[in-house]
Amino acid sequence: MSIFTFFRIICIILSIIGISFVFPIGTAIICKEYSVLSSFIIPMAIALVLGATALFVRNKKRPISISPRGVFVIVSSAWLSISLFGAIPLLLSGYFSSYTDAFFESVSGFSTTGATILTEVENLPRSINMWRCEMHWLGGMGVIALTVALLPLLGVGGFQLIKAETTGVDKGKITPKITTTAKTLWLLYCGLTILLALLLKIFGMDAIDAITYGFSTLGTGGFATRNASIAAYQSVPIDITITIFMFLAGINFSLYFYILTGKSAEVRKNTELKTYLVLAFFAISCITIILIPHYDSIAQALRYAAFQVATIMTTTGYATADFTLWPSAAQFFIFLLFFTGGCAGSTAGGFKIVRWVILGKQARNEMLRMLHPHGVFTVRLNGMPGRKDLVFTVAAFTFVYFMFIAITTFVGAVYGLDLFTAFTASLSMVGNVGPAFGGLGPSANYSWLPAGLKWWYCLAMIAGRLELYDLIIFFIPDYWKK
Repeated sequence: MSIFTFFRIICIILSIIGISFVFPIGTAIICKEYSVLSSFIIPMAIALVLGATALFVRNKKRPISISPRGVFVIVSSAWLSISLFGAIPLLLSGYFSSYTDAFFESVSGFSTTGATILTEVENLPRSINMWRCEMHWLGGMGVIALTVALLPLLGVGGFQLIKAETTGVDKGKITPKITTTAKTLWLLYCGLTILLALLLKIFGMDAIDAITYGFSTLGTGGFATRNASIAAYQSVPIDITITIFMFLAGINFSLYFYILTGKSAEVRKNTELKTYLVLAFFAISCITIILIPHYDSIAQALRYAAFQVATIMTTTGYATADFTLWPSAAQFFIFLLFFTGGCAGSTAGGFKIVRWVILGKQARNEMLRMLHPHGVFTVRLNGMPGRKDLVFTVAAFTFVYFMFIAITTFVGAVYGLDLFTAFTASLSMVGNVGPAFGGLGPSANYSWLPAGLKWWYCLAMIAGRLELYDLIIFFIPDYWKK
């Protein structure tokens, strides 16, 4: 891959991010926040110039091709670039004291983590809050997937790039062409976002907040426009609606395509979806029972339990209650959900349900093999035998995932965090959850952390969003050997 091709793709991706500034610019105009308009217009103009140059200046003598190594370079560089670029309007607005804080907020936005350094989000212009939540939305489905959907990535191997960006074990196409697949998923994503925004408007939010929370919820990010998050609205219909849509966002979006095309059998036999629903039901039931003595009614306990299970399980990070003040038994189930994540192919982060399914099935097979030494046992997913190397793939990822969490925990401890806060923060950063326990619970924020730790957490958030390999592979000596 030539340097020209690399910069061309990065410039086009940045230009799409620049175009997305239309939402915060429109919000600033409607709300008469003219002082922050230049914070978006200047980087938008730069991005459009870069994009236009990349589109019209071509090296026709050299065909575009990307090697496997080039895929990792482009995906990692694209996510780093959009995070650096997305921080510019935040810094120019004057509401962030340093580029470190602006970059942390940007990375947290695009990676859909939702961890914030802000102590008073209600003091921000509404256009800045719109941009914070829109970053969730763009990062949730994937900026490279959006680029492929809009431009077919100019003939470049879009499927390989999307595979490197998306989450899960098996990464395939739901339509013959990867461009059509990307367009289909993004249309479904837009449709659900519009539906949620309309419902939130009906239930009492103003139009701007409804769109903002539509972005944040479907992107499973968790940034809010109120200091108390969703709890500020004190609305049962809003709580229920957002709970439902968080669960919907945590489901593989390919399944929605199957439903719309009449392939409901693909949905009914999906092993990961069944496990996801059973696990959610079990966690909600247990926490509700524990919370009944602490709330006025069973319905109220169910409302808060379901919301917190949804927000942690899908790694959204909203809050309607401070779970660190709940009984220890309820906190235990919340703590376990930090290890799960949503479904592969969703906008949720975390370890992913399908990996636990595969590991659990393999553990069962090992016990059966002890009983029947000559038996042949395979891991079956969706009613079909899985690939023979599937278990090895998941086992390798599990090792890398928890080793990176261990390293991130150590870094947090070096910077002065107590061990439990450091550990749960590492789970939150790598899993893109947002809140943690201890000093970084749902009622706290990340503003007080040292700058060095913030930069490490930025690395952890991007690595977690790209499922580790895309970023960590650069630290392997073999990558640099020809």
